[in-house]
Order: sequence, then structure tokens, then C-alpha cells
Amino acid sequence: MKLRLTAVATAALLASGMGMAYAASNQAMSNTSPAMQPMAKDSLSLTRSQQRTAWNDIKKLHTSQAAPSGFTASAGTTVPNEISLKSVPRNLASRVSALRPYDYALVQGKLLIVNPGDKKVVDVINRHA
Repeated sequence: MKLRLTAVATAALLASGMGMAYAASNQAMSNTSPAMQPMAKDSLSLTRSQQRTAWNDIKKLHTSQAAPSGFTASAGTTVPNEISLKSVPRNLASRVSALRPYDYALVQGKLLIVNPGDKKVVDVINRHA
């Protein structure tokens, strides 16, 4: 009887351990895991087709903001606090995966792709991309 209880307890422990290992491996492989997400950088190189896709998707969602006095949108500049940034929409990020870690703003007819970590503009996409 004691041997049977020990065997049942051992089996239960093994099963729970396997369940935890399975859950941990699924978390590690999940696309939503922060460790697996690409990191935003201060440079980005999109193809013309990717730029067109980004422009068309964002333009449907938002209207252009006015630029604060003295701000000129160009790669490397820091976005002032007056400009509202938004995360790249999931459907766009799924089609142009390079955009996934970035924020964006539509300012005076230009789509700014922004590193959310330091608020630097990494790419400027004009409406005729």
C-alpha cells in the first residue's frame, strides 16, 4: 500500500513538473514574450513597398497633426512632447514586422516612425512613398 501511494505521489509530481515545463516553453516561444520582441533602434530601412503599406494603413486611422514651432521632421531628431505618439497597429506590424517595436505620428503630411525608448525619429515617410 505504501509503495502504491509513493508511486501515485511520484506520478503526480512528475505530471505537474511536466505541465510547468510545457507552460514555460510555450511562454518562451510566444510572440508576445518581451524577450522575443525585436528591439527598436535609432535606424530603420524599409522598402518602398513597406513604406507605402505603412502610409496607407496609418492614413486611414489618423489625421495629420500640426508640427510645433521650430520642429522639422527628419531622421535623428527628437519628437517634442507636443506631438502625440501611438504604437504601430498590430495589423500593420504583422505585415511589416520591422515596424513592430516602433511608435508613429502623422505630422504635417509625413509619417514619422519613432523609437519609443528615446523618442528619436528613425524614418520619415512622405505621402508619395
